[in-house]
Amino acid sequence: MADLENARMIIDQTDKEMARLFIKRMEAVKEIARYKSQNGLPVYDAKREALMIEKNAALIPNAELASYYVSFLRETIEISKSYQTAILKGMKIAFCGVEGAFANIAAKKIFPSGRLVAYSDFLAAYSAVSKGKCDCCVLPIENSTAGEVGQVTDLMFSGSLYVNGVYSLPIRHHLLGLPHAHLADVKKVISHPQALMQCNKYISDHAFVSENAENTAVAAKKAADLNDPSVAAIASSDTASLYGLRILDHDINEQSANTTRFAVFSRSVNENVAADNNFILLFTVNNAVGALAKAVNIISAHGFDMRVLRSRPVKDVPWQYYFYVEAKGDQRSDEGVKMQRELSVCCETLKIAGHFPDEIDLSKMNED
Repeated sequence: MADLENARMIIDQTDKEMARLFIKRMEAVKEIARYKSQNGLPVYDAKREALMIEKNAALIPNAELASYYVSFLRETIEISKSYQTAILKGMKIAFCGVEGAFANIAAKKIFPSGRLVAYSDFLAAYSAVSKGKCDCCVLPIENSTAGEVGQVTDLMFSGSLYVNGVYSLPIRHHLLGLPHAHLADVKKVISHPQALMQCNKYISDHAFVSENAENTAVAAKKAADLNDPSVAAIASSDTASLYGLRILDHDINEQSANTTRFAVFSRSVNENVAADNNFILLFTVNNAVGALAKAVNIISAHGFDMRVLRSRPVKDVPWQYYFYVEAKGDQRSDEGVKMQRELSVCCETLKIAGHFPDEIDLSKMNED
């Protein structure tokens, strides 16, 4: 009997201590939520969770107890995520388009508890964040078929926001028509220019006339409003149900692996990024022979792996170009500081537009 009472006393004392530690832990969780809100970061961080479970499970030498402790950790993480989600419910996320647009779909996946705010174009969504109306914005930066989204790249070059995350979303385009329409009825398709490019072969094979729209969801709404069986939209399956359309043909994009990369922009730079992060560098070079080659060689010489290098024309300056680089590594390291110092000699302008962890596939996000 004494042993039982002693064990119960130990449990009571331990529970009291755990309650104190729980409060301490959740206060830290609150600070993390605030940081994520300021930097446009999602609640879910699969890499961090996996590392934490692996590290903490090693603290339990008893193999039998270790499995129970992992379950305890997972439950604790879920509670922490729920608390963060509750705190972040007031977070305002800007995107370009309307409900059902691919940017809307991406924003929902990244920030499932956020308040999504639609804007008519990229600049309006970007400006909403820079002016403090929204906490962050989700904008497309590149498509695997149609290439870069130049307007957004220009905003990176000229704007004040930072990229704190990059996410990939598999894009499946469908031909949407009226409920009573058939594929043979269609003469014209409406969609965003990028979507039309991604489905160019299909459009050409069917001899469709194409018409541009602000985004794919707007195209679907227009096709529904026109109530003309000869007019269809190219958009996602989500928009079909939103606007009362039906799918006349599935997966019409030219590349089956069609993917769009979305960036999250915020006013603050995320300093809590591991050394093996990625960064975006934008620069113009001096008007000297070999200046671009010198800049590229400097980046490589300091051990940074350039994954993307492309040029864009500088607005209002004929035949002047700036360069966009995505590279692997930590630009805050000693080598990164040296690289930027050397680049400043051959570059007229030099800007780090943000750094972020490895790209996350949104189709796999929250699988766990």
